[in-house]
Amino acid sequence: MTATTPAPETTLPTAREQLLNRIQKNIPIVQRPYQVIAEEVGLSEAGALAILREVKAEGVLRQVSAIFDTRTLGYQSSLVAAVHDEDQLDAGAEIVNGHPGVSHNYRRNHDFNLWYTIAVPPESDLEAHVQKLHELSGARLTRLMPTLHLFKIGVEFDMTGKEDWNAKAAPQYTSEQRNIGYEVTDLDRAFVTEFQKDLPVTEEPYAGACAALGLSIDEVAAHAEKMKAAGALRRVSAVFRHQKAGFTFNAMGVWAVPQDDVAEVGRQMAEFKAVSHCYLRPTYPEWPYTIFTMVHGRSKEEAFGKIRAIEEEVASGVDHDILYSTKEYKKIRLEFYKPEFYEWEQANLGG
Repeated sequence: MTATTPAPETTLPTAREQLLNRIQKNIPIVQRPYQVIAEEVGLSEAGALAILREVKAEGVLRQVSAIFDTRTLGYQSSLVAAVHDEDQLDAGAEIVNGHPGVSHNYRRNHDFNLWYTIAVPPESDLEAHVQKLHELSGARLTRLMPTLHLFKIGVEFDMTGKEDWNAKAAPQYTSEQRNIGYEVTDLDRAFVTEFQKDLPVTEEPYAGACAALGLSIDEVAAHAEKMKAAGALRRVSAVFRHQKAGFTFNAMGVWAVPQDDVAEVGRQMAEFKAVSHCYLRPTYPEWPYTIFTMVHGRSKEEAFGKIRAIEEEVASGVDHDILYSTKEYKKIRLEFYKPEFYEWEQANLGG
């Protein structure tokens, strides 16, 4: 199978497949959102809900909730790469997992063998938190790799298995949608607290949030649009468990694109539908790679094929490497304004 060859099946997607693809894009904030989505894919509301309840019971559907932008909300975040002695790696990862701001933590096939993401609220010192984790976990080297430019973020799995590996689409969310100077209000915080919860798969999934906020569905929708316009809210959508959904393999393509070319090459890489994340990150003497692209596949062949498709079209001759997860230590949705974070900070940094 070449990098641009689609999966063998050529039949049209079923209504079920269309539904599972559709709910990853956005779920409208209306009284009965699944009725709207069901009509789009040729199902009844009851039929759509039955499918969603089934995939949730199977563990494929992890949760339905809002996705917020950490930076617009004032949070500082970064990818972190660390080098651990192999016999100390699991113990070090467990210590990193204990930080409430760490949402993802993986072992990867590289000298930098531990990779995690961390976010801290506006009043906290990100570098101090990472330095403390460096010390506590016994890392030999730790490098901060924050996002210098966001070309794309948005995980959407092709549940049909019929999409070309080089299929294109304009990114839904980029740095251009962010408003770093946004003033977060009390209502914003309350909105985040309610909408970061796992919303029920029911006819009126927003009823509980509306009651907690003391607002009508129309008022909640209007506030959501305000937060979207500011870049604080990306969307409400479904999140699947990669493994349960059949996407058992991920590949992080890292590319040593020259600085003069990163803007255009990053934009082109972000247009690949297979790419869920595309970032510009800093380089170090031992790390020459500027652009990061994440893809997922049902097999190593598929994931690597998607990286090859990028190489063939927009990065021929560019020095690159492919890192993949060999162990998942932690994967959760980041929760904002959690008291556990401040307890960790007080205990470890005296903040």
